[in-house]
Amino acid sequence: MSGVGAGWSRGDRAMAAGKLMLAWIALLWLLEVVDVVSGHALDGLGVTPRTPSELVDVVPSAFIHFGFAHLAANTVPLLVLGFLAALAGLRRFLLVCALIVLVDGVGVWLIAPAHTNTAGASGLIFGLFGFLLVSGFVERRPWGVLAGILIAAIWGGSILAGLAPTQTGVSWQGHLLGLLAGVAAAFVFRRRATPPALTP
Repeated sequence: MSGVGAGWSRGDRAMAAGKLMLAWIALLWLLEVVDVVSGHALDGLGVTPRTPSELVDVVPSAFIHFGFAHLAANTVPLLVLGFLAALAGLRRFLLVCALIVLVDGVGVWLIAPAHTNTAGASGLIFGLFGFLLVSGFVERRPWGVLAGILIAAIWGGSILAGLAPTQTGVSWQGHLLGLLAGVAAAFVFRRRATPPALTP
């Protein structure tokens, strides 16, 4: 599967990935400003489980946060993990994100505790972590394997903590579903090795 910018240099890919993630983060902060100014009107875009009308909020919920502290906690990991995942191609990256957000959002709608409201980019963050962790192994790319090991060393502890069911005020279900969706995305959107050209 070819990505946006196929044939670009590494510098071009890095520039495109950086611009995309900076724009993504800027959008999240703009939405939180709008949320605060509007008296937290956007908080209703979170997912309330097993309410049919809430299915339309599955995608928007990944862009809404419950306050600036919530958003600040997600900003750096989303920026870094998103940038690393986007380096391999923007088209594939956007497809990976779409799969993670949809699976995570629908899963939260199905299994989260009743009368809860779940929103935020953490499900996507856990998904990107899972994607980067295993994609190098799936594609048998040494640099991808090394990247996955380094990412596990840096964020593995906080990821495991985020999966603990004992935490209050945290959707461990959304974290777990995001992680599993990211691992699945590494298989669904894996890059095929290019066969060597035949010479006469």
